[in-house]
Amino acid sequence: MIPIKTAKEMDKMRIAGQAAAEVLGRTAALIRPGISTREVDEAAAQFMTEASCRSAFLGYRGFSGNICISLNDEVVHGIGGPRKIQYGDIVKLDIGVIKGGWVGDTATTVAVGMIDPAVQKLLEVTEESLRVAITHAVEGGRLGDLCASVEETVAAHGFSVVREFVGHGVGRRLHEEPQVPNYGVRRTGPRLKAGMTLAIEPMVNMGVSQVRMLQDGWTVVTADGKPSSHFEHTVLITHGEPEILTWREKTQSK
Repeated sequence: MIPIKTAKEMDKMRIAGQAAAEVLGRTAALIRPGISTREVDEAAAQFMTEASCRSAFLGYRGFSGNICISLNDEVVHGIGGPRKIQYGDIVKLDIGVIKGGWVGDTATTVAVGMIDPAVQKLLEVTEESLRVAITHAVEGGRLGDLCASVEETVAAHGFSVVREFVGHGVGRRLHEEPQVPNYGVRRTGPRLKAGMTLAIEPMVNMGVSQVRMLQDGWTVVTADGKPSSHFEHTVLITHGEPEILTWREKTQSK
């Protein structure tokens, strides 16, 4: 399991989480028809500079983007480029920043204008599964209960969770133990302890759960070409209620 953080370290995590939330909020507000994914990526980099932080993704295992920006059937790890965002798209923004030596990690899915009601339902259920999972991020709780709650919420609406990519512990490094899958077995797994910080991130597909990798070696898409949704928060486990370190005001769809 990830090490327990001291009060001073938790304060630093709060600062990093709020920086990530600020960058995500400002970036999400840019999403509109006609803007290219590269322009969004470059703007996010500027927002990071203004927030006195830097990308946790750029250069990570060779990743070339400042953020992950993934459209429609792209699940995660899309890289900004010349592609222009269109009316009716859904755009997944995954932001990781390093500030003061600590990492904040958060993601959202933005609807561009009016979208198909079934896709809107996908977004709502994904966000709801994250909310439910966070209620299980409590001291003494089992990690398996948290993970299982995501798939239970999603499956009840006929959607599927991605199994190849998972949430994770986060702190001084982007990816720390434990892994936080979006599926699991109730009443199993390690017990959660105050001071742990988890990046909980449901990745939910409208169709089958299977995914495949594009030739760029990074962009993950659904195997059946149907839409996918992604939401994420960095959450601190406390002696009381879970604390969402990347909380922000919801951005209205364009």
